[in-house]
Amino acid sequence: MKELKKYVQRIKDKGQPELATSITKTATEIGQKYISNFDYRSSITGLLLGNIQSGKTGQVFGIACEAVDRGFPFFLLLTTDNILLQEQTLARAENDLPDFVVCGENQEQKFLQRGSNPAIVVLKKNVNILNQWTSILKHSQVLLGNPLFIIDDEADAASLNTTINLNKVSSINKYLNEIRKNAQSSIFLQVTGTPQALLLQSSNATERPNFIYYFEPGESYLGGDFFFPSSNKIPPFVHFVDDIQASEVAKEVTLRHLVVTAQVMLNGARVSNCIVHPGIRTNAHTRAKEELEQALTWWTFHHNDDNFQKYILKIYDSLTPTKFEKASFKEVYTKVLSMLETRDYNMVTLNGISADSGESYEIGCNFIIGGTSLGRGVTFKQLNTFYYTRSSKNPQADTMWQHSRMFGYDRDPGLISVYCSRELYQLFTSINETNNSIIEQAKKGDSIQIGYPDNLSPTRKNVLNRSLLDIKAGGSNHFPVNPENKTFDDLSSILERFTDKDGPLSINLNFMLKILSHFDAEESFNLKGYMDIIRSVISINPLAQGKILVRRNRDITRETRALLSPNDWSQTNSYENEFVLTLYCVLGQKEKGWDGHPLWVPNIKLPKTKDFYLIN
Repeated sequence: MKELKKYVQRIKDKGQPELATSITKTATEIGQKYISNFDYRSSITGLLLGNIQSGKTGQVFGIACEAVDRGFPFFLLLTTDNILLQEQTLARAENDLPDFVVCGENQEQKFLQRGSNPAIVVLKKNVNILNQWTSILKHSQVLLGNPLFIIDDEADAASLNTTINLNKVSSINKYLNEIRKNAQSSIFLQVTGTPQALLLQSSNATERPNFIYYFEPGESYLGGDFFFPSSNKIPPFVHFVDDIQASEVAKEVTLRHLVVTAQVMLNGARVSNCIVHPGIRTNAHTRAKEELEQALTWWTFHHNDDNFQKYILKIYDSLTPTKFEKASFKEVYTKVLSMLETRDYNMVTLNGISADSGESYEIGCNFIIGGTSLGRGVTFKQLNTFYYTRSSKNPQADTMWQHSRMFGYDRDPGLISVYCSRELYQLFTSINETNNSIIEQAKKGDSIQIGYPDNLSPTRKNVLNRSLLDIKAGGSNHFPVNPENKTFDDLSSILERFTDKDGPLSINLNFMLKILSHFDAEESFNLKGYMDIIRSVISINPLAQGKILVRRNRDITRETRALLSPNDWSQTNSYENEFVLTLYCVLGQKEKGWDGHPLWVPNIKLPKTKDFYLIN
């Protein structure tokens, strides 16, 4: 039996038929589209795009099994530089891939003496580890006649060249490229839920994916659209700390989490977790812990107050569990009192100086406080309550999304609660909107464009080649200095119904693209980039509208700083949040710098809501 079939059957035997179907679809489609055509000479880069905590590891193992069935004997599985995560991934590979020779970082001999079975080595993205295995793979010469399959989990973290703007190569990036060069051929599969940094690599960078494959999460997955819906209707489980007296926020968070914990524990759950993210600084973690402890102490000493039962009842009435039957109020109330009186809860801090570990939050009622340590690869079971006080002067979309930890399969939508500021909620909503756009563009095979509000960056600046990164500010106007009309007469015919007396008129963005396709322009104008920006909006809403303004017989000198007349500029810029295409038919006199014949010149105004990131 083939490896993929055996792997999928094991998943079915565990009672997970939907997951088995999803993995089969992902692995076979990648196998048919990309692995089957592999030429055993090249080094290609692919991106497996999935939502955060949506089961990417299972999909990756399925792809590895498919690659074995298509002739790949050697695999590297890279994790972030976290000892616990590498050990967890190694243990899972040993359990889920019994027909593979699964090797840890210090098992060189096991790898070299693997026999005829496929071998997979699980490594941290650590400079010393990668240096060691670069040497092992090179001197063993096993890759001279065999292809290598590299799976880079959280590929947008650590793997990219962080010194690209200094004309240097960072160490981890250097070793990864050396491993690929030492192999006769390779497939480098990047895996992440936050691909912004990868998609903004220059077109000649080895880290820019040659293909992108997106896999859908399962039905029970709670993701960005659940927490940050596009309808602009704030979900009832979201509580804005701006509306709560500062001294009362911690009290509300702790009591709500105790009530939810009582509810799930009464139905047999072993754990209920609350995430508290006050920022990345350890002193902020200390203050947050003190506030939570003080709040719990306050409830302990005031649970006999007349209003205490009313507080519990208000929270209880708001709970609508979907995965089990709701316990009675009396049971929940009694359980909360017991938890307060016996201090049956844990305060866990996760940061560089804390002694707390993963075992600290695997059972019981937990309040988990941290910053960076709450990020990539860290899994928290049964997360019910989220409390964010984090703020940043220069927020980054991928980092914020990774650190949120909201998303997953074991959440109960009727028990979730989120506490944050309105500003932070809006940032998350903007990130989710762009994530959806990226996914839709990837599913359609489009060239992916990324846009964010000007107070939000897509990723870290040190991994983007600033000399090639072109940021188009929202609300700005752009026109080519040297436009070419592929067919002047066709353009004139297309635009004949738009008169000079008309103000800006509504136009379907697909029609706008058709008009722009009749132009060529100098490379610096990046006409394709503007068209891709428009396509990114159409991918979300095929009926999306913009504005068009047409003017003829314009006596304009070429290479002027502004194309539009003051009146036209005023009219078009009044539509702040829309694409506006203004088309001037200039007379084209030679004495004005043109070629002596009339031609159409396009001016594109971008929506003010976002800045757009292009790679030249």
